[in-house]
Amino acid sequence: MTATPTTHRAIKYPAAIRMLHWIRAVLILGLIACGWFMTGRAEDSPLAAVLYPNHKQFGVLVWLLAVVHLALRRHYRAVLPHEPKSLKPWEKWLSHIIHRLIIAMTLLTPMLGYAMSSSLPDGDGVPFFFLSRVPEILPKSETAFSVFQTLHEYSAYLLLGLIVLHVAGALKHRLEDRNGETDVLPRML
Repeated sequence: MTATPTTHRAIKYPAAIRMLHWIRAVLILGLIACGWFMTGRAEDSPLAAVLYPNHKQFGVLVWLLAVVHLALRRHYRAVLPHEPKSLKPWEKWLSHIIHRLIIAMTLLTPMLGYAMSSSLPDGDGVPFFFLSRVPEILPKSETAFSVFQTLHEYSAYLLLGLIVLHVAGALKHRLEDRNGETDVLPRML
């Protein structure tokens, strides 16, 4: 009698985490694209009057979803899938670092955007959908605004770079690794 080969079947993340992952991915990539587009336009243009407030409120939403993500990971920690055993040690290390940095940057980047908008002299604040405005807690300062603007921009680029590495890693395991045991994409689908 011959043994049948075992097929690797990925344990999936809970549905709430999978759904939140893809919603956050779309929102973050949309916000980065919107940021590039709107900063290339005159701030007093009619299009900017639509883009800037929406960029701000969706940025707040990304921050809130990052907090929800952390709460869900904590809630489901006992059933979250572990990394495949066949991953090399450096791949496990890099994966952990990139995931943690992505989570940190999805918290930090919107906070820097909030700080930028909140510190802008004569700014119009940060709207959030049905709420009138997110409370502003920072003093108005052109210098602070300039610093937060630079930090927000660089943090968005860093977040984008981390996302590229995250996607590249998932695609590498999906397309290049031969054994199929390192294919992590099905866990998030």
